Amino acid sequence: MAGKGVKSLGEAMRGLSLASSQTCRTMPLRPSLLLSVRSMATEAPMASITRSVDQPWQPLTTVPLTIYSFPSLEPCSLESWSTKHLHLPLRRDILHLAVVYEGDKTRQGTASSKTRWEVHGSHHKARRQKGTGHSRLGTKQSPMLRGGGKAHGPRPRDFSTELNRKVYDLAWRMALSYRYRRGELIVTENGLDLPLPDDFLGLAEAGELNRELEDGFVRKYMSQIMTGLGWGKEHGRTTFITGDRRPNLFTGMEVCGVHGRALELDDVDVKDLLETGRIVIERDALKEMIKMHQSDLQSKIVINGQRVMGPPLGKVLIDA
Repeated sequence: MAGKGVKSLGEAMRGLSLASSQTCRTMPLRPSLLLSVRSMATEAPMASITRSVDQPWQPLTTVPLTIYSFPSLEPCSLESWSTKHLHLPLRRDILHLAVVYEGDKTRQGTASSKTRWEVHGSHHKARRQKGTGHSRLGTKQSPMLRGGGKAHGPRPRDFSTELNRKVYDLAWRMALSYRYRRGELIVTENGLDLPLPDDFLGLAEAGELNRELEDGFVRKYMSQIMTGLGWGKEHGRTTFITGDRRPNLFTGMEVCGVHGRALELDDVDVKDLLETGRIVIERDALKEMIKMHQSDLQSKIVINGQRVMGPPLGKVLIDA
């Protein structure tokens, strides 16, 4: 057994010496070895991953945006918007900073409790220090006694935090870009409102319907529209954003709040743009929103009496 083992070891050593004496070019490669050493880089042609110096790099600068009519959702026009407005990369950290900033700003901070010096009653020592057979006791307003003051209780305070204005404005456009890339940003014509049937409006104006019948009809009518469009509760609800209050739309969403909500432009926050399944916004409301939140795109340098105010807000390409 020992001789056989020495003989096998000698054969293995001679095989290694022969293999090392051959170069890589003279050694034949088996088909299986060829398959094992191939990589993704060898399969892609060089022309598709390289670019000639003569060909300038032209990044994407604009994205298309379709304007629809409501509730038919027929395309009305096609516009071109800057990628800095509606096609920004997602940054979860920036969106988190904006949502926390808004939440801290809306906290009331009115919680308050009375200390031992604010509780009603005398502040004299209740009994003498020694000789009564009881433990030492100060005033009746002690936090250790029932009816006494609160030790280290809440006091009115301001919970608001600070956030750079440019970072906050970037979060607004980043939330809109996130909705745009997912196909969840629907821009409609100006005057977004719920068209109610003429027969119902006539009966309502004549006073022949009570409040319960009106709310029931509007609830059923709005539910049919939202379900038909795929915007209802089953599809994540919808947020409508308008420039000002529209009576029919806002009333319909109030009685049919299970399918979504309607907000005026002044009441919208970054969190509102991220909560529901989709955003339906008027064209002018979208322009005003981006116009108010593009401070990071505006230059402070004045050239020939003018400042760079950022990319233009929408350019009409096709108007029906």
